[in-house]
Amino acid sequence: MMAELPVVFSDILKACDRIAPYLHRTPIFTSSVADELSGRKLVFKAENLQKTGSFKARGALNAILSAKERQPALPGIITHSSGNHGQAVAWASKCVGLPSTVVVPAMVPEPKKAAIRGYEAHLVECGSKPTDRYETCDKLQKENGYVFIPPYDHQDTIAGQGSIAVELLEQVPDLDAIIVPVSGGGLSSGIATAAKHLKPDIKSFFLLRRKGKMLTECFKAGKRLWPNPPQYLKTKAEGIATQQLGNLNFTILSQLAEQETFEMSDEEMIEAVKFIMRRMKLVVEMAAGASVSAALSEKMKNMDPAIRKVGVILCGGNIDVDHLPW
Repeated sequence: MMAELPVVFSDILKACDRIAPYLHRTPIFTSSVADELSGRKLVFKAENLQKTGSFKARGALNAILSAKERQPALPGIITHSSGNHGQAVAWASKCVGLPSTVVVPAMVPEPKKAAIRGYEAHLVECGSKPTDRYETCDKLQKENGYVFIPPYDHQDTIAGQGSIAVELLEQVPDLDAIIVPVSGGGLSSGIATAAKHLKPDIKSFFLLRRKGKMLTECFKAGKRLWPNPPQYLKTKAEGIATQQLGNLNFTILSQLAEQETFEMSDEEMIEAVKFIMRRMKLVVEMAAGASVSAALSEKMKNMDPAIRKVGVILCGGNIDVDHLPW
């Protein structure tokens, strides 16, 4: 028996209304060269041009505005992040006039740390293990009484990310599939929820770092798996280095996502980032390169020819231009 979905389309519509006054309606782009290479019609959703440079602004803002509705006098916001969610929480907190604290692993690129500080958040660095961020964040939350905004495993965060699919299917109603990078699963579960409601026959494909097959393994096992001990992938794509798929996220993806996944290497993602920069003149980060590399892969070329038009999520543009991955 299928589990009840923790986020439904009405939650996403409420999120759309809640966050619209603050955010960009991000544009779509096409490339005849990309179409030729993929054998499909590709449509790129440019979340790299969103506030704070990534899709994370949507979920963070929705979660913070929702928390403020429930608790008008809340003292502040806290989160942990590999960078983009931290920027989004810092920005969203500033929008609503709340102090914020963001815990980040030391490996996070300096531009992301600088952006977090630029939004007037208190930045706290922690160790390199996933457990370090959880423990540090938990300690500071108890000390300050702040509200914790999770990066992916939270109904309001997921609902905010789902607004991307609402916009994309308004812009391109005849999509046959959407390709989304996955790490903890906030973006992928939000998009899958909205897309399947709006167009039940659409296919949602998710891609992973080649050596991080947690979602694939979960699908095969039919249950959520949790690496013990929790760990980050060794990858230049720090935005998709997390291997811990959220509980809510797995519940959604196990029911709404295609069970077939794409697995990309750092080298493939690097070439995809270069392609987008050279051909489309867009600045994207490695996690966005994952979507592009999957769309241009041999696997995509060999898929069902009925999948004619494919949405590709460019999830972020926060690449360190002083230390490019190559």
